[in-house]
Amino acid sequence: MKLLKRVLLLLVIVIGVVVYLNYPKLNIISGYAAKNVASGVFVAHRSAASMNQIDNNVPLVELAVTEVDESEQSASSTVYGLMKRTAVYRDGLGAVLINDEYDPSKLTIRPQRNQPSDTIPYPYGQAAPLDSVFPDVDMDQINKALAIAFANPETQKTRTLLVLYKGQILAEKYVDGFDENTPILGWSMTKSVLATCFGVLQHQGKLNVEWPAPIAEWKDDERKDITLNHLLRMQSGLAWDEDYSGISDVTRMLFLDSDMTVAQKEKKAIAKPTEIWNYSSGTTNLLSGILRQQFRSHQEYLDFPYAALVDKIGMYSMVLEADIAGNYVGSSYAWASTRDWARFGQLYLNKGKWNGEQLFDPEWVDYITTPTIHSDGTYGAHFWLNAEGKYPDVPKDLFSCNGYQGQYVFMIPSKDLVVVRTGLAEEPDFDVNSVLSNIVKALQ
Repeated sequence: MKLLKRVLLLLVIVIGVVVYLNYPKLNIISGYAAKNVASGVFVAHRSAASMNQIDNNVPLVELAVTEVDESEQSASSTVYGLMKRTAVYRDGLGAVLINDEYDPSKLTIRPQRNQPSDTIPYPYGQAAPLDSVFPDVDMDQINKALAIAFANPETQKTRTLLVLYKGQILAEKYVDGFDENTPILGWSMTKSVLATCFGVLQHQGKLNVEWPAPIAEWKDDERKDITLNHLLRMQSGLAWDEDYSGISDVTRMLFLDSDMTVAQKEKKAIAKPTEIWNYSSGTTNLLSGILRQQFRSHQEYLDFPYAALVDKIGMYSMVLEADIAGNYVGSSYAWASTRDWARFGQLYLNKGKWNGEQLFDPEWVDYITTPTIHSDGTYGAHFWLNAEGKYPDVPKDLFSCNGYQGQYVFMIPSKDLVVVRTGLAEEPDFDVNSVLSNIVKALQ
């Protein structure tokens, strides 16, 4: 009996230690679950059941139980009844995790959007795409590539794939529950959209990426030499932990912070600019805060990405979500349909020109595709690269927007090709090289 009591006591102690060590993580788990469901339901107009059973069916997050309140436009999650977190939807600003600092009366302005209808065929307008035939394209090979992308659905988890060639749709495919109008969360593809706003401002003569970062707290220490270019290239030398497996800089920022532009700003320098390359979502949100500084009012900041870029190229489905403080979460939270993500890729193939209007300098494409030192040729300025042949059977001029769980916009200028793939799995589960190489073969 004494032995049994000792075993039970030891078991209680072990359970207690496990709960103590993991309790703080519940905040992140329930926060992720609530935010993901709220955005999926109220931004993408998907069912709560689908979001819970599929999108939140990932390790640890699957432990959360999430309920949606349609009348309040909110979602709340708990883990074993503990650590309740709630995300609320705000028209025009998407969903946000709330905390004790949240005051809905303080943020009443919304982005003003201009979305005129037209009769111009997709992608340059809102009319149906042209039914084009390209004699130089092997459609059997294209279909083979699509079959590869959607093979093994339990592993690859591809949801949508679109191939845009010479500005025309060659092929597109969607799994059940998704179509050409379904908004997809781009995750870190959002970084490329945020960076493009700086390209637009530079084209307008309102800033230069070689300028020092306008951060007052840095002016008297070693961080004063950090430029916008260093931030865009993730080579500022600032400390940052981009670890999603537990409580880290990035998970605290995304699931606990009211103002996501602050976390990276407060970090110390661990190297001089250009000495290291360190991928950081905090850096992108710092850039979002710097973008806000370029405008006289919050309204102008909220309007700018849409007026100067997003709605300008017809990405009407896009929603840029904002934090509690009203900053766009440029690191992670842009939603858009697969066709609209493809428009973004086509803009880059066009070197910034859209329907006769130059939105950013042609040289901006050269800038964002120039490899950043210490990135092994994989990163430019908020865009990913194939400069060193990461995808060995794909042209090296490929550059891309990449997001968590395998969201991609691939641009291959030498082939006049844009490929958008969305899903719930990335490499190695989803074979990027095989899919892209088979598409490229169809054009040879």
